Amino acid sequence: MTARPLDREDIAWHNITVLALELNNPSQVGSVSVTIRVLDVNDNAPEFPRFYEAFVCENAKAGQLIQTVSAVDQDDPQEGHHFYYSLAPEAANNPNFTLRDNQDNTAWILTRRSGFRQHEQNIFYLPILITDSGRPMLSSTGTVTIHVCNCDDKGLVMSCNAEAYVLPVSLSRGALIAILACIFVLLVLVLLILSMRRHRKQPYIIDEEENIHENIVRYDDEGGGEEDTEAFDIAALWNPREAQVVLKSRQDMMPEIESLSRYVPQACTMDSSVHSYVLAKLYEADMDLWAPPFDSLQTYMFEGNGSVAESLSSLQSVSTDSEQSYDYLTDWGPRFKKLAEMYGATEALW
Repeated sequence: MTARPLDREDIAWHNITVLALELNNPSQVGSVSVTIRVLDVNDNAPEFPRFYEAFVCENAKAGQLIQTVSAVDQDDPQEGHHFYYSLAPEAANNPNFTLRDNQDNTAWILTRRSGFRQHEQNIFYLPILITDSGRPMLSSTGTVTIHVCNCDDKGLVMSCNAEAYVLPVSLSRGALIAILACIFVLLVLVLLILSMRRHRKQPYIIDEEENIHENIVRYDDEGGGEEDTEAFDIAALWNPREAQVVLKSRQDMMPEIESLSRYVPQACTMDSSVHSYVLAKLYEADMDLWAPPFDSLQTYMFEGNGSVAESLSSLQSVSTDSEQSYDYLTDWGPRFKKLAEMYGATEALW
């Protein structure tokens, strides 16, 4: 009787000692050694003893032997081992290789065609079914890996790498890796430069317009700001000499300027110069495409336009006070009688 299950593949022989003694005289004891052999049953399938990796030359012909395979089985049948080889069902119609059972527990792998090319397919997998002769019959599937290689005329393998067919003879794998690394670095640099250009801030406006004189005066109190009028020279607006210095000619030809007002006082020639200067500056600003967006607009009108008395400004005086005649004040009616007397009008019409 066994105390536990037996496995011949683990322990094939067992040694025990048997004791015999008399029932009425226990001192009479005898012993004997017994050797027990575990008989085998077919409980292991055959398999390849190692991993098979074969090669086929590109210039191989149909029916050429490329590999011999064998199998092993852990079972030990009394009649000995006998293995059967065949292609697995999924490879039964393999167009590239065939299998021949030699009936001696070996099999040959043969080419079924010629014209193998590395650049088309450089590796093949051939599944082989191995069956034993035990009861019951057990089987397993082993796979043979077949490489397509470049061989010489004697059938000796020269190279089985797929890249050896594609790359030039003088270019090694290390050189290829170095070239690819350089290309990658250059690509990263180009992408970095493009990214920096895209995110680069626009340059600040060059302060070429710092010489533009502007006065922005803001007052919250009535009557304030008289002291700020000293920030600029008002005489530059009516002095024709200074106006010629300030005016910059940006046109090839002087523009033809029409007067905004058809009325020009006859008693003063300075007003026409100021008027022409202002219009010239206005035209220059309108035609300047590069004028800054912070130009100020100033409006000038002639004092006294539309009035019977015309202008009372001293700017229209072209001579000194000693040469000025105020007799025309007597023509303005009773409202200017007092003014005519103050300026010494010679005659009164009232």
